[in-house]
Amino acid sequence: MRGALYNGVEGIIGECGGGLSCATCHCYVDAAWTARVGGPSSPAERELLDGAAAEVRPESRLSCQIAMTAHLDGLVVRLPEKQYD
Repeated sequence: MRGALYNGVEGIIGECGGGLSCATCHCYVDAAWTARVGGPSSPAERELLDGAAAEVRPESRLSCQIAMTAHLDGLVVRLPEKQYD
């Protein structure tokens, strides 16, 4: 989430600054990367995703909860179209 914010990626707002309290950094992790980003989301993340502005899919994650490491170099995520409104 911070990487997206610092680099002007449209559609990632991150209102809570990564504090796991808003869901404004909702993204869809590409299927090829889901296992690498840490598997299923935590119960707290799933609860926030339930209130996300866009459709929640199995590949939905809050980008603030994806810890970036060298292992994730090249990570592919897509942003919900609704977050651009």
